[in-house]
Amino acid sequence: MRDIRHVKRILVRATNWIGDSIMTLPALMEIRRNFPHAQISVLLRPWVRPIFESLPYVDQIINYDKKKGMVQNLAEFVRITSLLRAKRFDMAILFQNAFEAALIAFLSGIRVRLGHDTDGRGFLLSHPVKKGKGQHQIRNYLDLLKGIGLEVEEMDPLLSIKGEYIANAQSVLKENDIEPGEFVIALAPGAIYGPAKRWPAEYFAIIGDWIRKRWGAKVLIMGSDRERDVCSHVQAMMKEGSLNLCGKTSLGTSMGIIKNCNMLVSNDSGLMHVGAALGVPTVAIFGSTDPQATGPRGAYCRIIKHDIPCSPCFRRECPYDLECLYSVRPEDVWEKMEELQNEASSLPG
Repeated sequence: MRDIRHVKRILVRATNWIGDSIMTLPALMEIRRNFPHAQISVLLRPWVRPIFESLPYVDQIINYDKKKGMVQNLAEFVRITSLLRAKRFDMAILFQNAFEAALIAFLSGIRVRLGHDTDGRGFLLSHPVKKGKGQHQIRNYLDLLKGIGLEVEEMDPLLSIKGEYIANAQSVLKENDIEPGEFVIALAPGAIYGPAKRWPAEYFAIIGDWIRKRWGAKVLIMGSDRERDVCSHVQAMMKEGSLNLCGKTSLGTSMGIIKNCNMLVSNDSGLMHVGAALGVPTVAIFGSTDPQATGPRGAYCRIIKHDIPCSPCFRRECPYDLECLYSVRPEDVWEKMEELQNEASSLPG
């Protein structure tokens, strides 16, 4: 234990998904608290980089930029392994559960390799940890640190945004006639995981129209390039006007835009976790997945999930009739939105 406490260089392997990356932030903060003088480097895929760029407890970011094609991937694997070996890390903490993450740490000559004992990789880890069941993912990442005897405290994820992304977001909003201080609500109707996580597009359209008519707010539709179809579908079904930014901004700029919104209505998705971690009032709709495991954490979050015998099933596509999602009516969501709006209106300032 004495040797671990005195490590000087720590490598953290980030997860590949936006929501999962945000759920690791409390554990990452606890790494810094337990090792206040160590250099903390985060190895990640480029698309989640904006989540970590402005964190005061991260010293260095290393891109692992795999490409399509076996030859290119092998070349990047060799490059990153050689780079990490040259940096002589004392410890690797693997939030990503893949076999490859453990193999890279092993081949990089990192003596202490901490990770969940998943994907048949236990023999590559110096400190394998069994993954907990029936608890939130944030707790799983924190419990991982207990594998080397660290004391941890549970907290909500807190996300900070690079100034460049804030400026880009303000430019995008201004170009679309949205001024600072305007009442703006974002809808995130997509979910890359699959259709079984997507509340019906026609319901999102109803909510969008109610926002315009009842509150007089502007409506933004947010999502990644892979969610263009469902976002366009929502906009087409709305009778009132909306601004569809799906696939038109980077993750960093999207984070800045959401920060400027008064509320976010979202499926269980990466943007849901972005909103919650930025302190934006967030209404989260769950279907095939379990909010006890991946629900948003924050002071101003409301979760809607109906008890259906087959849910959570964690399927990407529903073989039945998506009752878990269709049973959540627009009125149910609007009720939670009103609760959050009333709560926000009662706050001082």
